[in-house]
Amino acid sequence: MRSGKAFVAGVGAVPFTKPGASDPYDVMAAAATARALHDARLDYRAIEQAIVGYVYGDSTSGQRALYRVGMTGIPIVNVNNNCSTGSTALYLARQLVESGAVDCVLALGFEQMRPGALTEYWNDRPSPFARFDELCAEIAPYPVPLALRYFGGAGREYMDRYAVGADLFARVRAKASRHAANNPTALLRKVVSEQEVLDAPLICAEAGMTRLMACPPTCGAAAAVLVSEDFARRMDLDRRVVIAAQAMTTDRPGTFEERSMIALVGADMSREAAGQVYEQAGIGPADLDVVELHDCFAQNEILTYEALGLCPEGGSARFVADGDNTYGGRVVTNPSGGLLCKGHPLGATGLAQCVELVEQLRGQAGARQVDNARIALQHNLGLGGACVVTLYQRSE
Repeated sequence: MRSGKAFVAGVGAVPFTKPGASDPYDVMAAAATARALHDARLDYRAIEQAIVGYVYGDSTSGQRALYRVGMTGIPIVNVNNNCSTGSTALYLARQLVESGAVDCVLALGFEQMRPGALTEYWNDRPSPFARFDELCAEIAPYPVPLALRYFGGAGREYMDRYAVGADLFARVRAKASRHAANNPTALLRKVVSEQEVLDAPLICAEAGMTRLMACPPTCGAAAAVLVSEDFARRMDLDRRVVIAAQAMTTDRPGTFEERSMIALVGADMSREAAGQVYEQAGIGPADLDVVELHDCFAQNEILTYEALGLCPEGGSARFVADGDNTYGGRVVTNPSGGLLCKGHPLGATGLAQCVELVEQLRGQAGARQVDNARIALQHNLGLGGACVVTLYQRSE
């Protein structure tokens, strides 16, 4: 049961960079934390607990990162939930505040990635993706790396089910580039056309997936400071943005039993998490002003429009054609440029989405500002699997 609200008092991030060009993870994480604390006008000594997320790293890397900021003896919990790791840290931090266990908590995510496709490192033990791979081998046996196989297969299934072409995904990537052009922290800021996306090198020919339809491997860090309302009032902190609702879901049997690549890549998890959030908040998708969703591939952005209820099942082509996914349309999706252009440092992604949406609701997003943004939705997906959907509201 909730006993109070969690306010986002401060956010911070470092610009995302290509692997090999970034600072070490602990330097990036400490810098993002320092920016969040500065934004909140708090000293690190005010933090009572820290939840730290990363995917690729040794145990207690969170301690290594935060010891650069201060060594105050607080509990530091390290979490890994694949690509939804950052929002998992946020989810746990929000629970701590709302339950009354703490008044001030830090959620931090970072990733120092290697170039190339995602891969598994622990190959001497059962893989968490074994069941996913087995089904994928049966219904989408493409000779490409793991993530391309999953989302390429889901994209191919969508194309076949609704009689659409790869140009639909190209329009999404072109839209992302136009948004990213206004984001000084985005990794890829070059505006590209739909045709340029289609003409890029193929990385999954069976699905018409080109290189520009996939997010780049990225290094980075982002952080948020969550506080209780009483603490915020006592310390005269920013109370403009509150977490109004949040849900985390994991796979149900249908992930495998439906024998659908769309289900396999988490569409059902996303739909369920979004439904829980709308019910908690007493609103619907028509009330949203801005959304940051998990566009690891342009194909997944299309699937997620429908899973979040932004348009009907099979309605994404019309949604995109009408411009309802961008400025001047029904809801601005990924004003940051999304994972496709801003980048996807796995552990940091969910918290970078939080940073973007908090800035939007505060009216601090500059050239990418969504007019009169008051309700924002965040969607962060990790296969294996976990999905976190978070609803933010401007509280005053």
